[in-house]
Amino acid sequence: MSNIVKIIGISKPLHKLVALIALLIVTGALIELIPPILSKFIVDNIVAQLSDKGGSLSELILLILAGFLLSIFGQITTSISERLGDHFAGRLSKFLTEKFYDKVLTLPQSYFDGELSGRMINQLNRAISSISNFINGATNFILPTFLQSIFTIVVLAYFSIPIALFVLILFPIYLSLSYYSTKRWGEEEVKKNQIEDLSRSRINEVISNIKLVKSFNNEVNEFGFVSKNLSKSNEIYAKQSSTFHKFDFARNLSLLIILALVNITVFYSTFNGSLSIGAMVLILQLVNQARRPLFAMSFILTNIQKAESGSKEYFEILALKSTEDYKLEIQEKPLTDTSIKFENVTFSYEKSDQVIDNISFTLKKRETVALVGPSGAGKSTLVNLILKFYTPTIGDIFLNDQNYTNLDHKFIRNNIALVFQENELFSTSIRENVAYGNPNSTQEAVILALKKANAYDFVEKLPNGINSEVGERGVRLSGGQKQRIQIARAILKDSPILILDEATSSLDAKSEKEVQDALETLLKNRLVIIIAHRFSTIQNVDRILVISDGKLVENGTPEELANKPGIYSDLLNYQIEGNKKLLEKFEIY
Repeated sequence: MSNIVKIIGISKPLHKLVALIALLIVTGALIELIPPILSKFIVDNIVAQLSDKGGSLSELILLILAGFLLSIFGQITTSISERLGDHFAGRLSKFLTEKFYDKVLTLPQSYFDGELSGRMINQLNRAISSISNFINGATNFILPTFLQSIFTIVVLAYFSIPIALFVLILFPIYLSLSYYSTKRWGEEEVKKNQIEDLSRSRINEVISNIKLVKSFNNEVNEFGFVSKNLSKSNEIYAKQSSTFHKFDFARNLSLLIILALVNITVFYSTFNGSLSIGAMVLILQLVNQARRPLFAMSFILTNIQKAESGSKEYFEILALKSTEDYKLEIQEKPLTDTSIKFENVTFSYEKSDQVIDNISFTLKKRETVALVGPSGAGKSTLVNLILKFYTPTIGDIFLNDQNYTNLDHKFIRNNIALVFQENELFSTSIRENVAYGNPNSTQEAVILALKKANAYDFVEKLPNGINSEVGERGVRLSGGQKQRIQIARAILKDSPILILDEATSSLDAKSEKEVQDALETLLKNRLVIIIAHRFSTIQNVDRILVISDGKLVENGTPEELANKPGIYSDLLNYQIEGNKKLLEKFEIY
C-alpha cells in the first residue's frame, strides 16, 4: 500500500475537487437507498387496502411522487458528479504527466546514459493509466460503498438479526478472497510489466533505426524478439487468469450460499407472519443492493494492486535525486569573451574505471582548440564536463576564473553553442529548429542565420521554405543540409563558446566543404573547441590537445606536434599514408 499513500499524497492539489465529487457521489448513493424503503411502505399500503380497506390513496400518491422526485434529483446529482469526474480525470492526467516530465528534466545526464527512452514513455503511460483508474475508482466507490454497506446492515438488523449477520459474514469472506486474488495477480503483473517495457522499448528502437534493420535484413529477428516476449507475457497472463477464475468461483459460490440462506430466512419469516410483505420486499431489495458494495470493493482491491504494480517505476523515477533546476531564471547576460580552465580534473562514471585522469589545461579567449586522440580516449567526456552534464570526481573547472561549482548549469550552457556529430534536429519546421536556442527570434533573424550557414539556398527551394518540416531527426534532408541547419542554429544563438563534436565526420567531401565554408562565419571571435578525427578540419586551429587513456599527453600547435614523435604525428601520418596510396592508385600523386 506504500504507493497508494504516495498517490494520495502527490494528488494533494486536486483534493478539494475530489472532496466535492465524493460528496455528490455519497449523496447519490444515499438517495439510491431510499427507494427500497419507500417501496416497503407502498407495498404495505397496497396490502392493507386489499385485506381490510385500511390503505390510503393520498399516502400512496405522495410515496410514488417522492420516489419520482428522488429519482430525478439522483439523476441530476449523478450527471454533475460524472461531469466533474471527467474534468478531474483530465486534470489528474495532466498533473501526473507534468510531475513526471518535470522530474525527468531535472535528472542528471548519467541517468539517460543508462535508460531506454521507449521504456520510460511506457512506464509513464502505464503509471498514469493505473493511478487514474485507482483514484477515479476510489472517488466513485470507496465512500458510497462504505456507507451503503453500513446502512444496509443496520436496516437489515432492524428487521432481522439473522439476515443481517448472514450479509455481514459475506463481506469478510468475499473481500478476503478478492484480496488474495488481486495480490497474486499483482505479483505476476510486475513481471509482465518488465517484459512489456522491454518489448515497447525495442519496438521504439527498431522504428528509430528502421534503415539499419532493413539494410541488414534483420526484420525476422526483430519480429521474433518481440513475438517471443509477447508469448512470455501471455503465459503470465494465462497464469493470472487461471488464478483469478479459481478465486472468482469461490467468491461467487460463497455469495450464492449466503443468498440462499437469506432467501430461506426471509421467505420463512414472511410465511409465518414475522415479516410483512413490504418488509420482505425491502429486505430482498437491500440484499440485492448489497451485491454492489461487494463488487465495488472487489473492483477497488483490483485497482489498488494495479496501481501498486503499475506505478512502481513511476515513483522510482520521482524518488531520484534532481541535480538541475531548469526553472531558475538566468540573471547574468552571456559573456562576451570566455576562457575555460581544467585544474587536476579526474572523472569516473558510476561503476566504471577512471575516464579522465588528472587533466589540467587552459583554453584562452577567442582561441580555436582541437581535441584529438583515439576513440574512447575521453574527448567526449571532456565536452560533457564543460557542459556541466557531469561534475568532476576530483578537481575543478573554471569559466573566466569562476569555479563551476558556483555557477548554475543554465548560465554555463547559455554561453555555449553546439554542433553535434549526429543530426540533432526535431521533426518540426526548419524555422523552429534554427530558433531552438532563441524561440523569440524574428523570421528575418532566422533567414540571416541560414544565409550565414550557406543553408538558405536549399531551404527556400523547399515546398514551404523555412516552414517546411524536416521529419524525425531531419530524415527529409541530406547529411550536409542537416549539419548546416545545426550551424545556423548555433549562429543564431551567438554564444561566446562553440563546440564542434566531429561535425563533419559523417559527410562526403563535397558536403564537408560546404559545411566548412559555413563554419568560417561561426568560428570568428569566440572560443572554439573541436573534436575531430579528420585532420583536414583542424589544420587551421591555434592549438591541439591530444588525449589518450583519459590523460593529456600532448599540447601544442599543429606544426609543433606534427614535427615531433607522438600520438598526433602518428595519427597524421596514418591519414597521409592512406591518402598517398589512394592517389598512387589513380596515378595522380
